Amino acid sequence: MVNFSFTKFNKMKKESIKFYNDISKIKCPYFQNEKIVFNNKGMKHLKFKSWNKTRSIKDQYMRLKLLKYAPEIIKKSHTLQELCEKKSFERIQINSRWEQRMLGITYYGFVAIIDEVRIKVIIKETEGGKKYFWSIIPCWKQDKPVLDKKILHEGDLEKD
Repeated sequence: MVNFSFTKFNKMKKESIKFYNDISKIKCPYFQNEKIVFNNKGMKHLKFKSWNKTRSIKDQYMRLKLLKYAPEIIKKSHTLQELCEKKSFERIQINSRWEQRMLGITYYGFVAIIDEVRIKVIIKETEGGKKYFWSIIPCWKQDKPVLDKKILHEGDLEKD
């Protein structure tokens, strides 16, 4: 990464956290203007791969740098590009204790091209819960056509 420094990273992190906390909710046209919440879970996911496993500094920096585009992409998303439904263990707090529970999870992926960069925003919905911002990543490449079918992106929406 060119011109990377911990000072620059810490400044970006501080600004991004303030920006993120100021967002609160964004209406998404794809979900009939349902509000997408920007809660603590999304910010934690930008900094951690999974519970107690930190992302690399460069990975965090890249995601935090793209964060400013997330509200714009959500506000303008009329078409869903990726959908993933699965059952997964989620850490939830029950009666002041943390427990692992098997829940239905749905991930929605929206892709936009901004400043000549393909960016994917991922929205997460947990069974019985509201939709919330989960992640933002650059879409690095587009796969070659397979049997006349284009696969626009690949990867695991839960971990991306």
